[in-house]
Amino acid sequence: MAASTGPALPEPLPEQESRWVSWHREYDQPGSNLSRRLTLVQDAIRAALPEVLPWTYRIVSMCAGDGRDVLGILETRHDTRLTAVRLIETDPHIAARARRRAAVAELAGVEVHQADAGLLSSYQGIVPADLVLACGVFGNIADDEVFQTVLALPQLCRTGATVIWTRSRVRDVTPAIREAFETTGFHEVDFAAPGDALWSVGVARYDGRSQPLQRDGRMFTLS
Repeated sequence: MAASTGPALPEPLPEQESRWVSWHREYDQPGSNLSRRLTLVQDAIRAALPEVLPWTYRIVSMCAGDGRDVLGILETRHDTRLTAVRLIETDPHIAARARRRAAVAELAGVEVHQADAGLLSSYQGIVPADLVLACGVFGNIADDEVFQTVLALPQLCRTGATVIWTRSRVRDVTPAIREAFETTGFHEVDFAAPGDALWSVGVARYDGRSQPLQRDGRMFTLS
């Protein structure tokens, strides 16, 4: 896997005020919904990672943004040489942030893949993975594609893999999503839905067998 670190990184182009660049600003506001959700996602990542990482532990994050959830945890560990990480993000400016942070932290196993996370071909070479993140995805795709993505997750997961997902409960379909995980071979580990907020964080373990990657398939298209 190509590492995203190196001795000299090119200066990124000035950021454009894309929808996603603007959306990420909320993470930097203490007490905001996104910053609170990030804390729970990072807690779930921390809990999922073994105390001692086996060789090689694979992590994949779809629609990864600047990767602060995964990178923030890996920066605190001393065995990250044993990880192979792919952060899949389509926005070039946000992907550049993730590359810079991984480089500064000397996380040589982190690859920031600028690609369409909805395409299964974007996961070739990193799956089956031990930890899969689908955070900020299910609220930005059509409902039928949410369930289509859950059905495709066995192609991304090793047996025993952890999937962490998020979804708003403004129009609450989380009960159906949780049921879809259960019927697809997952066992729910945790589901957090704070009473004073409309977001939720789910954690599920895959107990089935990994399925071959259908490289010409598509799980979703971001709305």
